[in-house]
Amino acid sequence: MTDDPEPPGEATPSGPHASEAAGGRQARRPRSTDPQELGFTPRGPVPWLAPFLLISTGIRTLLAMLFGAYLDKRELQNALDAKIGKQIGPDGGLWLDYVADLGDGFNATYSVAYLLAQPELEVDGHRLPRAQTLVMGGDQVYPSAAYEAYEDRCKGPYQAALPVTPAARPTLFAVPGNHDWYDGLTAFLRLFVRSRDRHFGGWGTGQSRSYFAVELPAGWWLLGLDDQSGSYLDDPQLTYFDTVAERLGPQSRVILAVPAPTWVKAVDHPTAYDSIDYFIRTIVAPTGAQVRLLVSGDLHHYARYAGPDRQLVTCGGGGAYLYPTHKLPKRIEVPPRDTLARRASVSHPYDLAGRYPDAERSRRYGWGIFGRLPLRNPGFTTLLGTVHTLLMLAMAGVATHREGTDQRLFSVPLVAMLLVTLLGAAVFAKPPSAGGKRHVRHWILGVAHGTAHLGLAALGTGAWLSLPFYDWPWPLPVVAAAVLYGPVIGLVASQVVAAYLLVAGAFGVNVNELFAGQGIEDAKAFLRMRIDPDGTLTLYPIAVDRVSRNWQVNPDQSPTSSWLTPKTPLLPRLAEPPVRLTGPTPPQS
Repeated sequence: MTDDPEPPGEATPSGPHASEAAGGRQARRPRSTDPQELGFTPRGPVPWLAPFLLISTGIRTLLAMLFGAYLDKRELQNALDAKIGKQIGPDGGLWLDYVADLGDGFNATYSVAYLLAQPELEVDGHRLPRAQTLVMGGDQVYPSAAYEAYEDRCKGPYQAALPVTPAARPTLFAVPGNHDWYDGLTAFLRLFVRSRDRHFGGWGTGQSRSYFAVELPAGWWLLGLDDQSGSYLDDPQLTYFDTVAERLGPQSRVILAVPAPTWVKAVDHPTAYDSIDYFIRTIVAPTGAQVRLLVSGDLHHYARYAGPDRQLVTCGGGGAYLYPTHKLPKRIEVPPRDTLARRASVSHPYDLAGRYPDAERSRRYGWGIFGRLPLRNPGFTTLLGTVHTLLMLAMAGVATHREGTDQRLFSVPLVAMLLVTLLGAAVFAKPPSAGGKRHVRHWILGVAHGTAHLGLAALGTGAWLSLPFYDWPWPLPVVAAAVLYGPVIGLVASQVVAAYLLVAGAFGVNVNELFAGQGIEDAKAFLRMRIDPDGTLTLYPIAVDRVSRNWQVNPDQSPTSSWLTPKTPLLPRLAEPPVRLTGPTPPQS
């Protein structure tokens, strides 16, 4: 595996990202952790409950749903080379890494990138060398797909982890997730597909479209799909994989990298698995090849379902906030029986065989919502304080029955405020996945949540009226309410929201918000795989219980060494014992 030749006649880039743009071939190293030295700005975790972020993310999701077909650049990729890659290590085998959901806060993202970049890891007695192939499984950046966000939250940290291409050039392939699709794949294609120098830090990019096929040792194949955020597989993509299928046979074994674990999401949204099922039935199955491993990110944890014919692995622990594991179903049917009437597939049971973190630890993380929600989301707490202050003033204006515009100014919108509070809480109680059905429990929990806020507002109004501030001349009551009442009631209201999320999570409602609101950086994971020359595939799920939060410039100044090292060593371990997949299994009837 060698570097791609540099295109003739191109100028050498300059500026703070010069070494990045040159694929790490320049030896400039930072002398401090200052962003000017690093060439990018390390970012904190995304505050997912920040009001403006909630609104902007909602708008992006709505636009992607409404206009995704118009922004779809996959049809245009038909003009690009239909490249089929090949990855074989010097010993006839291959080391392969998989990481997903990585472009979030620097501490978590760089902790994982740092481990991926090390020449070798010693994990529970296993010596695991750096992989020759790296697969990024989706959502390489949060919250949006802006190019600057990619630089600061993804490419910059990975450049710092492996700044220069080592002698055994590792190759990178990437699957786009829903956040990569928010700009119609513009930034994704620029970074991973149409990059002029074909480098991503010390990794060389190896794909020519947003999907890819790679021939691996001993009859294994790696296929990466792009289903446009769960929409469909486009015709040029299917044509490309038809060409790939011509090279598959009964002895071929397939690793299928997909954007989301639709085998789990199909529990609440039965049609979620349709695209994968269609692909396996129409592209892979006719060749006699067998899909032995499905791997995805999107849910930010590690989970493995074992079945009679394949392993279904979710490994979305590359940097984004932790997603719970204690609500995972113990057994699933794949494909879902609800849609078998219009399928030619046969459903098989898959049992939950491994997960990280374990269920008990995941539950304990859930209880942390009371302290982490206001700490991680000050904007959300401020919004709650503002809404409750306005609601209190409106209630107080009605309760006192005083004459004058100053008092009635806030009593007029009381009914509107009550409706907004109730409806807002009801809408907040949403299904766990896009397209999921809203059941009775969602409405009951939502209305109960809204009623709790109205009760808090009534108590707050009574407490406020017992104080002398409300008798002050206009506008001093409003000023006092904003300065004194707002911050206190906002903090109390955040605990009401926290209690709601904890209770709702027990019923499978707002589980994502329960953990997104906490922004847990720890409990990260990635997958290191080994394909032996004899065809045995071994999975090593590597877990990091605690990410580093303090970094220093690496005293090792060799070109390929990471720019920054943790002040306290990272302690990777196996999330579960290694999982081995051997030769082809007989076809399932």
